[in-house]
Amino acid sequence: MKEKILEAIKQYETIIVHRHVRPDPDAYGSQGGLVEILKESFPEKHIFAVGQDEPTLHYMFTPDVIDDEVYKGALVIVCDTANAERICDLRYKMGEKLIKIDHHPNEEPYGDVLWVDTTASSCSEMIYEFYLFGKEQGLKLNDEAARLLFAGIVGDTGRFLFPSTTEKTFIYAGELIHYQFSRTELFDKMYELEPNIIKLKGYVLQSFEFQTNGVAVVKLTNELLDQYQVNPTEASLLVGVLGDVKGMKAWVFFIEEKDQIRVRLRSKGPVINKVARKFNGGGHPLAAGASIRSWDEATDVLNELNKLVSGTM
Repeated sequence: MKEKILEAIKQYETIIVHRHVRPDPDAYGSQGGLVEILKESFPEKHIFAVGQDEPTLHYMFTPDVIDDEVYKGALVIVCDTANAERICDLRYKMGEKLIKIDHHPNEEPYGDVLWVDTTASSCSEMIYEFYLFGKEQGLKLNDEAARLLFAGIVGDTGRFLFPSTTEKTFIYAGELIHYQFSRTELFDKMYELEPNIIKLKGYVLQSFEFQTNGVAVVKLTNELLDQYQVNPTEASLLVGVLGDVKGMKAWVFFIEEKDQIRVRLRSKGPVINKVARKFNGGGHPLAAGASIRSWDEATDVLNELNKLVSGTM
């Protein structure tokens, strides 16, 4: 697959890289890292990173804004996105050829060329592996690409704490830090939070409901988010804070938006993406998500999670 992807990249003069909606550091890292590699390697080509701007990730880069006609005859690459519904910017359909690069379970094999590796810690890890594969054929990695890919790996491994972290992950990260960027500055920007978000974090730690079977639930309503002046994207940054609770097996955050409720599932063992799939979502075995329309559905999600952890699902 890597050879087919490199062949396509060499053939096309315009390359447009997409990622998923509600992006995280790996979405930005893999997308931006690939774009930087391609710009460095093929300066004569027209290469863009597109998608809705996410202010919390401005420390990584700002997406390009392009017109529809740019897609004519273009190669489109989608990074870190399991299903087509979650691709940010539906214009991905307007290109001539579509490539999928992802590390989530391949529940929806869209695209003309697919490279899916569920053993990879992150899509950013895959992009670095693609560079290693192609460097004998002209691929080049600059400092900015290294910074973005390192950030993506750090983000999706929880600073190398998640089980998805492998020996290969550490090797790649160790190679990336030889490039010229400040890890200290990067970590500060990745993990520092505004005071209002810190206060909401305090509320979460004081108010989460911990059930006897090791399941916990957090409900963040519109009213609560307004009270703390935190938007749903910022609130999602707090999903991992319950991971330090002794006896925790799995937990769910319900984060209300104007027209839906975000479901954020995390686990220390039970495979929770099967719960997400029941509600038209998906994700990794230990980190998944979905969207629902009512608090009644939230009760259904919690019931399914409880059944899973109790071994009855």
